[in-house]
Amino acid sequence: MAFITSDPKILGLAFLVGVIPSLLWLWFWLKEEQDPEPKGLLAIVFILGMMSVVAVLPIEKFIQGLVDSHNAQIILWASAEEILKYLAVLIVLYKTNHAHKPVEWPIYMITAALGFAALENALFLIKPLSVSGATVALLTGQLRFMGSTLLHTIASGVLGIAIGVSWRTEGLRKFWHVFLGFIAAIALHSAFNFFIIRNDGNDFLKVFAFLWVVTIIVMLLFEKVRRMGQES
Repeated sequence: MAFITSDPKILGLAFLVGVIPSLLWLWFWLKEEQDPEPKGLLAIVFILGMMSVVAVLPIEKFIQGLVDSHNAQIILWASAEEILKYLAVLIVLYKTNHAHKPVEWPIYMITAALGFAALENALFLIKPLSVSGATVALLTGQLRFMGSTLLHTIASGVLGIAIGVSWRTEGLRKFWHVFLGFIAAIALHSAFNFFIIRNDGNDFLKVFAFLWVVTIIVMLLFEKVRRMGQES
């Protein structure tokens, strides 16, 4: 995923540039929240999302050595990332009263996803910064930042919305909501990676436009889940 360097300036710049877009996106999703979540709790989820990148690297390497099919690798990598982002939220919210409204699940899922994207983007930037300098690195990573950050946001957002919709359900019905949310998140994630890798990024603008369409749909669903909590 990244070229490792010991230069603290490069590491610091990569981390800073990787984190800033995710923080801006997080501000965007939270700015209209009437009953904001505790900032400390959001910070913990964001950091756990970042730590999920470190946890997923050996898992993805293991999958690569175990599975020969490249398409299967893409799907399994996406599955591992979506599961770890979910676990980052579950670790914080399990058996607590912090997720007492449907909208809180997509909020926390998106927060974990933005933490994941922040560190992933930072790691991606290390090599271009080391080889080409800051200007070239930022130009190289600009579209990828937007695409990667959007991808993780909508994939985890879809899962969070599915969990939020299942808030009033029980048993098997709740399970199917969450299961289908996982399937949708993994399908979006896998499709993005498949088209980017298959065409060496040549179709990025088309895929990016598709991500924006899905983002708008997720925003509309997010508002619907928010209203569910207000009506309860």
